[in-house]
Amino acid sequence: MLFNSIDFAIFLPIIFLLYWFISNKNLKFQNLLIVVASYIFYGWWDWRFLSLILFSTIIDYLIGQKLGTEKNQTKRKILLWTSILVNLGFLGFFKYYNFFLDNFITAFSFFGTEINAQGLNIILPVGISFYTFQTLSYTIDVYKRKLEATQDFIAFAAFVSFFPQLVAGPIERATNLLPQFNKKRQFDYSKAADGMRQILWGLFKKIVIADNCAQSANIIFNNSSEYSGSTLVLGAIFFTFQIYGDFSGYSDIAIGTSRLFGFNLKQNFAFPYFSRDIAEFWRRWHISLSSWFRDYLYIPLGGSYGSTWLNIRNVFIIFIVSGFWHGANWTFIVWGALNAIYFLPLLLTKNNRNNIAIVAQGKLLPNLKELLFMFLTFGLTVFAWIFFRAENIEHAISYISEILSASLFKKPRFPKMYDALITLRLIGLFLIIEWLGREGQYALQNFGIKWKRPFRYAMYYAIVFIILWFGGKEQQFIYFQF
Repeated sequence: MLFNSIDFAIFLPIIFLLYWFISNKNLKFQNLLIVVASYIFYGWWDWRFLSLILFSTIIDYLIGQKLGTEKNQTKRKILLWTSILVNLGFLGFFKYYNFFLDNFITAFSFFGTEINAQGLNIILPVGISFYTFQTLSYTIDVYKRKLEATQDFIAFAAFVSFFPQLVAGPIERATNLLPQFNKKRQFDYSKAADGMRQILWGLFKKIVIADNCAQSANIIFNNSSEYSGSTLVLGAIFFTFQIYGDFSGYSDIAIGTSRLFGFNLKQNFAFPYFSRDIAEFWRRWHISLSSWFRDYLYIPLGGSYGSTWLNIRNVFIIFIVSGFWHGANWTFIVWGALNAIYFLPLLLTKNNRNNIAIVAQGKLLPNLKELLFMFLTFGLTVFAWIFFRAENIEHAISYISEILSASLFKKPRFPKMYDALITLRLIGLFLIIEWLGREGQYALQNFGIKWKRPFRYAMYYAIVFIILWFGGKEQQFIYFQF
């Protein structure tokens, strides 16, 4: 079920009414309703994969209970690794089986040995990368004694399958979200209104920005050999805003929807395209995944401590694994490695934490130095996204080669150019609102909030009008494939 669909527009009010008006006085019934709603939400796509979520839920619930009582450290490690291997085993099979098989065959053929093996026609379960990491955070934190094992199976099942963030995040930690299922929740109008504003902005990002950018980006990337370098640059910029509008839009809708039900999810995007260096970009992009890898992989590896070579190794591991998490293609691995190369100079010169606060905080405009570094960081990010979007390495190289040719100085031309110019104007409006609202958790949280009610509501209705009038052709959320 898509957030930007009629199905969800009917589904959400029904669950909302049942949640607050029928089950309001019973916490267990509220949690059970969330589980049922979440399974309906997920099963709307393909009911067969509900068994995977249920199996993962049962396994990690039982392992968590055992970890809570077991004192023998060897047995505790066995329990932890059982959870890790089961969860990553499912993820590896559905997501990476054919990738490893194809590369295994290629490697042997390079040495003159032919292997006859056929890949499997495997359907990737939507959201498996997200809920797998979410359940792993539970068993790891219980193992580390950062969290008490829950005894409430319904609450745990609701935590694993919570429908707003089930299929594309944010990836919530058990330490933050699970305790919220054990506390009585009461309707809070101000929290619900804030949630509705965030949902509205998320829909604007997805329907107006991402879906319109997708139409131009797809034309250019899918026919890149036919266009000039300047047109390919335009295509890369469109994809840059497509993936941001798509994924951060999903996160905004998920977080806003959660607020309607009394839950607080963590911010997943913090205006990353206003970053002044790559380190700041990665503190602001897909925060839930970046922090997950930091806490459960980077720090256990030693983090930034140790020798220079260990620092370099750890940085490459974290970025390459992050790239590989996104998909079974060498393009994602190169994308991750490229970001590691961007990041290393900052780490080795100890400048990776220079830009913690939001750019030009308390000011209307950035200074010249900040502006230049923002453009430089944005340019590096756009370049890296080419590998992310390309079909394969050869496609990425040919795409970049054409950009670096003399055709870079030609006037951009491709079908739907008129529509693309309208999209660029919408991106300009989007960036203005994002810039003015950059000190909030999302753009509309503070932007216009102090205006008189008629002006504030006029702005909200204007956004609704833009969504309905300028909304692009419906596109599936990009991160559903991850």
